Amino acid sequence: MIDVLEFHATHRLVPVVVVDRAERALPLAEALSSCGLPSAEVTLRTPAALSAISAMAAHPGFVVGAGTVVRPEQVEQALSAGARYLVSPGYSAAVDRECRRLEVLLVPGVATATELQAALEAGREVVKFFPAAAAGGPAMVAALSAPFPSARFVPTGGIGIDDLTGYLRLSSVLAVGGTWLAPRDRVDAGDFEAIARDTRAATSLVGRLP
Repeated sequence: MIDVLEFHATHRLVPVVVVDRAERALPLAEALSSCGLPSAEVTLRTPAALSAISAMAAHPGFVVGAGTVVRPEQVEQALSAGARYLVSPGYSAAVDRECRRLEVLLVPGVATATELQAALEAGREVVKFFPAAAAGGPAMVAALSAPFPSARFVPTGGIGIDDLTGYLRLSSVLAVGGTWLAPRDRVDAGDFEAIARDTRAATSLVGRLP
């Protein structure tokens, strides 16, 4: 079994995608994989999300997670569809309990020191810093890292390729998530060539970082 956190630490990027049409999921997984980024967090915001997770999970070597998990019942639904990990926009004790019961990785969202401390007290040391840009960007991640040195962050929200270096130079940042790699309108239109182009640009940039 693949270690999801080690996988993300290696690739440093997590495409966050909204899929409105399930038939777009497999071509999207193929496009991302062709650029050396066999990964996506599919947000549970559309009726097609679970079907999209199933299609991506069937692609060889592809690691798919479920995002926007806000209710306990969504945990088992996402796992049954093939999700390898779950992501929440905030911290929910009820969702956390269900993830522990089913032994699946949860990456809860935090935006403040209080929220981070609550997540750490619950044993969740890898957190989603969200919404990253609005909550203070790399400077806020650095500030939170000082009193909470065990925390590892996956900043997500309002991030583009021009922001990558500022986040990834921080040792506390495990990976960076973003919708700019596969925007909803491009996925819906089936513009996988543009998605592949932007993904290659991002992976190339990551590869040049020290």
